[in-house]
Amino acid sequence: MRDQREELVEKLFNQGYIKTGKVKKAMLNVPREEFMPPEIRKYAYLDRPLPIGKGQTISAPHMVAILAEKLDLDEGMNILEIGTGLGYNAAVVSEIIGCSGHVYTVERITSLAEKAKGNLEKTGYNQRITVINGDGTLGYPEKAPFDRIYGTASSPKIPQPLKKQLKIGGKLIMPLGSANYFQELVSVQRISDDEFKSEELGGVAFVPMIGEHGWPED
Repeated sequence: MRDQREELVEKLFNQGYIKTGKVKKAMLNVPREEFMPPEIRKYAYLDRPLPIGKGQTISAPHMVAILAEKLDLDEGMNILEIGTGLGYNAAVVSEIIGCSGHVYTVERITSLAEKAKGNLEKTGYNQRITVINGDGTLGYPEKAPFDRIYGTASSPKIPQPLKKQLKIGGKLIMPLGSANYFQELVSVQRISDDEFKSEELGGVAFVPMIGEHGWPED
């Protein structure tokens, strides 16, 4: 499926979703099909979100590219991801930050967390990505502070624990808004202990972030 991957990445580059060489290289290197249920692997290089079970989705490739570009990632960074899914987004981020960096990713659904661990192991990313099964809205204080934090699900507001775990000068990106798939992607930079600067990045559509500091579980 390498040809399909190259064709998609080139398309995303031409459309302006991919802007930098490091994001382009990362998306060329990560085999998206290896992070999908077998029955939908043939759709791996369509630019759209796809269902992965338990009411969750794997984000469309253009959305993964947007997040990677807006996070402004560098080698060696300490990253927190909220919402592992099956591990694809974390793998793309890991490619950019390299072996000297690390991604800690929190997934609340146990079966998805276990599948993500398997996917990361078979693709060789398990040494630089740690999957935690738990409530992502609480963050992961054991490895804080983080250079970057991002969410792959929408919250009504930025969870307070995540703001506390962000390094001064660090950046947090997350969809905020309603739980019914239409939100605003917001970037927050920590200026000092108690000062944060936010910027709206555009409309997006994500599943809701369930947790103590997110949406309640129905």
